[in-house]
Amino acid sequence: MNVQENNGSSGGSNARQQMLYDANKKSVGVAYLLWFFLGGFGGHRFYLGQTGTAVAQLALLIIGWATFVAIIGVFFIDRLRHLDSCRCFSDTRYRP
Repeated sequence: MNVQENNGSSGGSNARQQMLYDANKKSVGVAYLLWFFLGGFGGHRFYLGQTGTAVAQLALLIIGWATFVAIIGVFFIDRLRHLDSCRCFSDTRYRP
């Protein structure tokens, strides 16, 4: 009787595993579309279940953009200070 119980449960287990596999199958086409449109955000990695690398990719994207904005901001602030110090906007010829 113990042998029959094992066979019955393993058959049900195989069917359950097959159903879980079919439910978790990912489309390669969808993964490529997510990579093309949301690649920088790690959307394709989230879709494929690779959440660790997806979070790392998202964090690197945010850090990269923040660094870019900070560098550009420092450049423009420096440029505005330069324009203010040379009084380039103090020309009164164009004022009414």
